[in-house]
Amino acid sequence: MVMISTKIRYSAVFKTDQMDDLHKFQTLPEPAGSYPYRLSLNHPAQDKLVFHMVGDTGGTGLPDIQEKLARQMAQQCHQVERKIDQPAFLYHLGDIVYHYGEADQYHNQFLSPFEQYPAPIYAIAGNHDTDVNPDCEHYSSLEAFYTTFCNTSSKTIYFGQNINRKSQVQPHAYWTMETPLATIIGLHTNVPKYGCIKNDQKSWFINELRHAAQHHKDKAIIVCMHHAPYSADFNHGSSLPMIDFLEAAFQESGVKPDVVFSGHVHNYQRFSKQYNDGKTLPFVVAGAGGFEELHQLADPYDPAYTIDSDCFTKVNLDSYCDDRHGFLKVEIEKNPFHFSIKGSYYLINEDFRDAPPVLFDSFNIDLTGR
Repeated sequence: MVMISTKIRYSAVFKTDQMDDLHKFQTLPEPAGSYPYRLSLNHPAQDKLVFHMVGDTGGTGLPDIQEKLARQMAQQCHQVERKIDQPAFLYHLGDIVYHYGEADQYHNQFLSPFEQYPAPIYAIAGNHDTDVNPDCEHYSSLEAFYTTFCNTSSKTIYFGQNINRKSQVQPHAYWTMETPLATIIGLHTNVPKYGCIKNDQKSWFINELRHAAQHHKDKAIIVCMHHAPYSADFNHGSSLPMIDFLEAAFQESGVKPDVVFSGHVHNYQRFSKQYNDGKTLPFVVAGAGGFEELHQLADPYDPAYTIDSDCFTKVNLDSYCDDRHGFLKVEIEKNPFHFSIKGSYYLINEDFRDAPPVLFDSFNIDLTGR
């Protein structure tokens, strides 16, 4: 008797019983900076920019994992032969503190484990950072996030305990980082399970895409958001509101970015979408940053999920890891002959304290000659 094994071909899915929790939407605080909420990063190198990226590092269930992840990223900052190869910052994709973004949780979930990270940390907020605990004394949505990240000058974080890291200077919950080699546009996707972005932020985003396109020859365009547009996981699946939002903004602005990064789903997934104009756009999920529950991929033929949607036309799942924690290192390099974005996804070594992370996946986005 011949046994024939069948391997599931995973793909982006929608859950068939998606909840409607738009009532959880939170009004944003007043911005710390002026419109259009841009921050210029003064990076000395004009030909290479390296930075880390990760999401969903919070939680209290596996504090050792958070500490190891931060330490192994820190090791990559220290163990470089050339200054130009040193990561300049960490860009956090949200869900820094579970489950309700409380100030008294920031020390254990973020400030203490990331005290060892030697570079600046910038962030967009996740749904858990934005939500408000109904059983807690009254506080405003994103209050602790703004204290930690959105300031006009660097200040002591009052709820940190013997922490040297000062608050970050960012202009708003959604904001744009301008660097010599890339324009990084960070969206705020709010609290609902599948995200919610309203018209004021949509208009801002369209304007930022158009502004970035003015320098598209010289700079990469990167979009970051917490809720993942495409996902093959069992817990969330893909987000139709985020897909619709992005596609409408791309259509109205006439601009597509070079890559979209997100978190929210607690695993690593890399999708590519082929557009009719010939552009291939990577969508990368990097949400396995430390929260105890990882999200495995769903059987796309389980009736609880569906792959039957025009949204998934020419969308391919190119790589994934759903059973280990990890982080991204992004390298943008430009010279007279070559311009590219290289992404490297590392799995942290959970067994040995000082072991280096293991490279799991890498991808290259060639921007040469455009």
